[in-house]
Amino acid sequence: MALLFNPLTQFAHVAIATPMTIIGLVPIFAAGLTFLRYINYDPEAHPKDAPRIYQQYDFIVIGAGSAGAVVANRLSEIPEWNVLLLEAGGDENEISDIPLLSGYTQMSELDWMYQTSPPTDSPYCLAMIGDRCNWPRGKVLGGSSVLNAMLYVRGNKKDYDHWAELGNEGWEWPNVLPYFLKSEDNRNPYLVKTPYHQTGGYLTVQESPWRSPLSIAFLQAGQEMGYPVRDINGEHQAGFMLAQGTIRRGSRCSTAKAFLRPVRNRKNLHIAMRAQVTKILIDPKTKIAYGVKFVKNNKPQVVLARKEVILSAGAIGSPQILMLSGVGPQEHLQSFKIRTLSDLKVGHNLQDHVGLGGMTFIIDDPITLQKERFQSMATAMEYILHERGPLTALGVENLAFLNTEYNTDPDWPDMQFHFAASSVNSDGDHIKKISGLRDSVYNTVYKPIRHAETWTILPLLLRPKSTGWIKLRSTNPNTYPDINPNYFTHKEDVLTLIAGIRLALNVSDTKAFRRFNSRPHKMPFPGCRQYPFDTDEYWECSLRHFTFTIYHPTSTCKMGPESDPDAVVNPRLKVYGIKGLRVIDASIMPKIVSGNTNAPTIMIGEKGADIIKEDWKRKKRRS
Repeated sequence: MALLFNPLTQFAHVAIATPMTIIGLVPIFAAGLTFLRYINYDPEAHPKDAPRIYQQYDFIVIGAGSAGAVVANRLSEIPEWNVLLLEAGGDENEISDIPLLSGYTQMSELDWMYQTSPPTDSPYCLAMIGDRCNWPRGKVLGGSSVLNAMLYVRGNKKDYDHWAELGNEGWEWPNVLPYFLKSEDNRNPYLVKTPYHQTGGYLTVQESPWRSPLSIAFLQAGQEMGYPVRDINGEHQAGFMLAQGTIRRGSRCSTAKAFLRPVRNRKNLHIAMRAQVTKILIDPKTKIAYGVKFVKNNKPQVVLARKEVILSAGAIGSPQILMLSGVGPQEHLQSFKIRTLSDLKVGHNLQDHVGLGGMTFIIDDPITLQKERFQSMATAMEYILHERGPLTALGVENLAFLNTEYNTDPDWPDMQFHFAASSVNSDGDHIKKISGLRDSVYNTVYKPIRHAETWTILPLLLRPKSTGWIKLRSTNPNTYPDINPNYFTHKEDVLTLIAGIRLALNVSDTKAFRRFNSRPHKMPFPGCRQYPFDTDEYWECSLRHFTFTIYHPTSTCKMGPESDPDAVVNPRLKVYGIKGLRVIDASIMPKIVSGNTNAPTIMIGEKGADIIKEDWKRKKRRS
């Protein structure tokens, strides 16, 4: 956990306020020097901004997020390689360290604060201001692993087997599982005993030390519905579980804390913060990527790459940077008078998990996670002194993977539940801010129950058929791109979600929840009053109003074989038509994984770094 005060400042106050001789000051200076040495070697001390950036590096990694931090760490393991990691944002802070406050990092300086464009065909986000959904993305060391709910979910093994079936050799489950294990330092003994978890990696994974009574009821409800309580990261996925999170001693374990802080003193790794990349430099004749343009301290700068440029800016940032650099759909680039160096479907195939936000259930017992209940000095001290208590809660306490009637493979669930012992009314002002919910909607639907005890399920569609795009709006790198997820353009997506919503109603109707007198909050959205509760029309209208995503954009730089006309990178993550350039982040997923995307993105970083090492080792042998 980050220090909440500076001991050296305390020493200074003592020295000023107390008349002391030079001899009397010696113990204080000694203690101060000891503390400084500790900070220098503490594996969790924050990285420093590189004081000087060299003119040339072997590898330049763009983006220090869930993948980029991993890539920079692993490449700098080779002592003769020097690596520059460029991050547009700054460092984490004390607020981002506290698990329960994860929502407060959104719409802050740590967030790019993207928004979707208003829908063009199929309506969505109608309850949000301007019919736009907010899409938080991390603009900070650690990227979106600093903003997310810390959930550690790998997806289904059949996701990766399907990637391989699509022509991506080496990405089947047996080949990716070792990279999940490589990162992991799991601190739940009952999980470590299985072949699906491991200790000793950089990334700490464990359950929160605190949970509400409702989290146990959720597990019992799953059993009543015929699902096992199991490790959904194990052999089988369908079932209910206590959430595993990327937390360490009660605090967030972002990829910056896990992968950058322990290696920040490596001489061959430079980390440049607040350095926003504007363009990848590509020789138009040789089609070789040879450097990067970026802005730091309001000054345009150029740095060159001897070996490769690695793009890890995420499913929004990576396609935008590629297109600004001349790699993308030729017709689209020509409309901005950008010279096309490789005509690829960059920005196409955008996929995201989508569901119904604000699905609220009311109970009678005062056992939910209400903000007012835990705003106390006792709660703060329990966290600071013992690394326990409600502030260690992930926000999402439980997960479940279920099968709707539209799923044909029971071992490949199509619906995910996120359970929380709180809801929109629990912290209305903040939820309004981060979701962009209209005042009229909040005041009509949620404000009337602002003092009620409530819990929620967020049902998420795991394998949507609807896909969208990322497009440029301008050649100015500071202009956010056109983000259109095209939610609900396929009717089956809507029908599957409605089936998932009814499964969530079944959870509330189990004995486990009926003992709390659980019942659904039935106040309709203003635009849905004409439909009776629990009809298909009612739920479709609700979905198109409180359209909710937990920010899993993927697949905009699709990985595929050379025969795939939609592929942007090959299975070695090299950009087609350009030498010395790879993409390593969630944008390369050919199909979105069946679950939260942070752990799979870290895996992509691990595997991508190994691929680079293998390729350069092979080149060295040939030479």
